[in-house]
Amino acid sequence: MLHFAQALELAQESSEKSGAALILPELPELLWGALCFIVVLLLLTRIAFPRLRESVEKREQAIRDEKEAAEKDRQEAHKEKEEYDRQLAEARSEANRITEEARGSAEQVRKDLIAKAEKDAEGIVERAREQAGAERTRTLQELQSTVAGLSIELAEKVVGRSLDGSAQREMVDAYIKEVSDMGSSNGGSSN
Repeated sequence: MLHFAQALELAQESSEKSGAALILPELPELLWGALCFIVVLLLLTRIAFPRLRESVEKREQAIRDEKEAAEKDRQEAHKEKEEYDRQLAEARSEANRITEEARGSAEQVRKDLIAKAEKDAEGIVERAREQAGAERTRTLQELQSTVAGLSIELAEKVVGRSLDGSAQREMVDAYIKEVSDMGSSNGGSSN
């Protein structure tokens, strides 16, 4: 309680002083306050502010360096992207070229296969023609020999006697020649 009483007593003394005296400190207190302010201001301007300024400048320089490094990295990334795009375009071009070569090769192989097939077909047709010709010749020879035999038999019956070998031969040869001429004139007109 004692403190409360003392505070009341001090408040009463203060109320007796004028209003300006309550706001303004006393002169010795004002001088000490100004002196302390000047000392603190000198300490701040001589020690603290330069260090703060140096710290801020270092931070600004670090930010500038980081910004320059980021810009350099961005430019490098841009160059690498351009290089990648160029390589990609080259790869696509190469792939297109290879595809076109493959198409050309496939087309050439197709043409070669068609030409070979046509040549083989021509060979087969030619062999068939040769076989047909050989078969025709064989058939004609058989026919000639059969006709010759029949002719001799017929001639013997007509003449009533047997012909000698040379006479038979002459007759058969003449008849074969006549049949051949007829066959070649008929065969030549049908071809």
